[in-house]
Amino acid sequence: MSKKVEIYSKSNCSYCVMAMNFFNLKKIKYIVYNTDDPKIFKEMTDRNPYARTLPQIFIDDKLIGGYTDLIEKYTD
Repeated sequence: MSKKVEIYSKSNCSYCVMAMNFFNLKKIKYIVYNTDDPKIFKEMTDRNPYARTLPQIFIDDKLIGGYTDLIEKYTD
């Protein structure tokens, strides 16, 4: 089943890299939005006003949360 995966990330974010590695390992394609760009950061906070940490991961437009939330929900 194909899912739309979006990751809001920033430079030098180890949890962001771990999230991308997780999807790479599972061979799941994803889109990365770099929040170093203020417009992208605003887009992220518009989608999730409570976002305080990165990454912020959305699957099929549903907020999953961060890396730890991803691992808790999707590890075998």
